[in-house]
Amino acid sequence: MTQKVAVLGTGKIGEALLSGMIRGGWPPADLLVTARRPERAEELRSRYGVTPVTNAEAAKTADTLILTVKPQDMGALLDELAGQVPADRLVISGAAGIPTSFFEERLAPGTPVVRVMTNTPALVDEAMSVISGGSHATADHLAHAEEIFGSVGKTLRVPENQQDACTALSGSGPAYFFYLVEAMTDAGILLGLPRDKAHDLIVQSAIGAATMLRDSGEHPVKLRENVTSPAGTTINAIRELENHGVRAALIAALEAARDRSRQLASGKKD
Repeated sequence: MTQKVAVLGTGKIGEALLSGMIRGGWPPADLLVTARRPERAEELRSRYGVTPVTNAEAAKTADTLILTVKPQDMGALLDELAGQVPADRLVISGAAGIPTSFFEERLAPGTPVVRVMTNTPALVDEAMSVISGGSHATADHLAHAEEIFGSVGKTLRVPENQQDACTALSGSGPAYFFYLVEAMTDAGILLGLPRDKAHDLIVQSAIGAATMLRDSGEHPVKLRENVTSPAGTTINAIRELENHGVRAALIAALEAARDRSRQLASGKKD
């Protein structure tokens, strides 16, 4: 924690990471930030006591650079950093779809690169961050990335060839649950409930179900069967979900997200 860490392109996820690191014991004086707008940089300084710098200053000063810009902006950022990042710096990328080789080809030979796919529950310290090392990343580099991202949730190491699948499952995953809650809330209104009551019922049910999945050790099929009485209400609902192909639609949706992650890696923007 005595190392200086710079977050480049500090948006919502970058800010969540900053605040989590500070709660985890990183001194704000050791945290640097860059932002496209000067007023955003000053906002971060005022809120967290961190130091705003330019991208070039971050490259020269920080021991670890965390790049949190959008995938389509990563090439331009690396062009700006080219020649300014010493080979002993650890570079962590949070951009979906972009492989570590993309960075290694543009930075000094031997630069260690770690690829991380986190998700928006980092805002409430419940992120799932998936970590993969590039050609020059050591066990110590991976452990350092885990220490940083562990401040906002859980971490998991995977081979890099599994990153696109992880992006589809957990990187985009919160949106699927929000979509499901939105649809169930609409159904509750259709069934005669006020929106606020429908929302409260569904959100608490989701929290309870997620806690059971995490803590019970039971397979999700077993947990579902425990709710599904013979000829009861739940099995009728499950039958309709199957009749409408919800399981197949979810699989197709995840495949589409994985494919888009691969497209981003190839430089396709639309």
